[in-house]
Amino acid sequence: MSDIIKEIEAAQLKAEVPQFSVGDTVKVYGKIKEGNRERIQIFEGTVIKRQNGGNRETFTVRKTSNGVGVEKTWPLHSPNVEKVEVVRQGKVRRAKLYYLRDRVGKKAKVKELVK
Repeated sequence: MSDIIKEIEAAQLKAEVPQFSVGDTVKVYGKIKEGNRERIQIFEGTVIKRQNGGNRETFTVRKTSNGVGVEKTWPLHSPNVEKVEVVRQGKVRRAKLYYLRDRVGKKAKVKELVK
């Protein structure tokens, strides 16, 4: 039974998955359906977590909009995610950045990774 499930999930994986990690600032191009029309909306923010793996992998992006923190969780291999573009890489020492939820202003920033 599990072999059948693995085959179905492998067929649903995207061919090219962007390389990004926790702390990076990304632009997520998400498809939004309004009535019979479909458009692409950009959601730009900091990746605060990545979880699971394979077909069920998700990542959460946090941004501040009009002084209010907004988080959105996206499935990585979803057809509703057009593409993920890395704006800048962050320097972090944690796998989950939940502490950013309590911070406001400049303290909520993640330092940029300089190579």
